[in-house]
Amino acid sequence: MKIIPEPRCRFCRANSLLIDEPIAVLKHLFILGSVEDHRPHQAMIVPHRHVETPFELNYEEWSEVSEALSIVKSRFDSENADGFTVGWNVGAVAGQDVFHAHLHVIARFSGETSEGLGIHALFGHPH
Repeated sequence: MKIIPEPRCRFCRANSLLIDEPIAVLKHLFILGSVEDHRPHQAMIVPHRHVETPFELNYEEWSEVSEALSIVKSRFDSENADGFTVGWNVGAVAGQDVFHAHLHVIARFSGETSEGLGIHALFGHPH
């Protein structure tokens, strides 16, 4: 399958707009580390193919998500994470600001200011 990039999409690798290199590249997905100083223990799982939402992922892409999650978890094993927040933002109203599907994986630690708070509080959204 030929990957056709979306013009100006910073997650379409063929556009050469990524500000960092993937930390892992699989057949259908790639993994980015965090470029945010305030969230260094974060990664994103991104399909090579440009789709805006996870609802558009095909079988092959979905079948690789498990492997990608394992890679991300093992990357954070040396950090001794106490938990993880994993989630998608789908649509502008839900906080999506890059309209190329990507799964956030955030390592969580005992003693952090947001300890015990779930995805809603982590991203500043009310329950």
